[in-house]
Amino acid sequence: MRSTPPASRHWDRSPVLAHRARRSLQVTPDGASRLLRCGQSGRCRDCGNRIEWYHRSDRRPVRLHPQELPATRVPAACRWHVSSGIAHPAGDGSSWCRLPHAVLCPARDTAPAFPELAGLRRSLAVHTRRMIDAGVFTPPPASPDNSAPRPPVCRPARPIVQLLYVRYLASRPVDEIQCVAQTRRRHRCTSPLLVSNAPAGTWRLVPATATGGQLVLLAEVMALYDLTGVPYAEQLRWRAQRCPQHAATPTAADLAVADWEPFDPLHHHEHIHTRLPTPVRRPRTAGSARQAARP
Repeated sequence: MRSTPPASRHWDRSPVLAHRARRSLQVTPDGASRLLRCGQSGRCRDCGNRIEWYHRSDRRPVRLHPQELPATRVPAACRWHVSSGIAHPAGDGSSWCRLPHAVLCPARDTAPAFPELAGLRRSLAVHTRRMIDAGVFTPPPASPDNSAPRPPVCRPARPIVQLLYVRYLASRPVDEIQCVAQTRRRHRCTSPLLVSNAPAGTWRLVPATATGGQLVLLAEVMALYDLTGVPYAEQLRWRAQRCPQHAATPTAADLAVADWEPFDPLHHHEHIHTRLPTPVRRPRTAGSARQAARP
């Protein structure tokens, strides 16, 4: 008579692995993205270190350090916690907390105000230097510091874009907004949204009025990139942040979250420009270059 195997093994004597309860992720039906995620990971464009994007309770994105830290090592003013996928700027009473990347970014000229974070900032600076030496990361070019005065060039780093009668704050200049679709090689598409063979928006000066119940702003006008005049399909393409090729193939998955942030004139007052920027040069095709070269 064969003895019954112990409970720690199967009938074939293979070990029984402990079952771990896993959270099931699902896509929100009314969400703008089809990504399954708790936090969108990425890299800081200034220092190259890893970050995680979360949304606050007011739907504004925030960059957090990807690792949790003991709460005793982080000042109370810098503690964040994530609950149900939403980032909150306070501690949750536990012994661990999250930290915003802005207070640690080594690309910033100013050192952190709290000496407890100086060591972590130095380690991130060393990692940035190693990536630069290995050729993995290229920092953005620094602005030239010449004594000769130059005429000011207005090119908003985070422009205000109006599409579908809603104003958004972009994360980068208009001509650098990148498609979020996934290519066949499972990489992010490198094509920009602003292409030469598609209708483009226009820069306009509009009144910088506040919404109902808010205080009056100091600026009288502000510049925004208006896409209201382009066809409805083009506005949907910009809202989904897809190039024309991937807009024609809606089955292609998203590899990143659209960078649009609902514009709030009071929270984003530092991004308001009171004059029109320098005209954005659109990419030229080979046909338009030959036509321009004709006498």
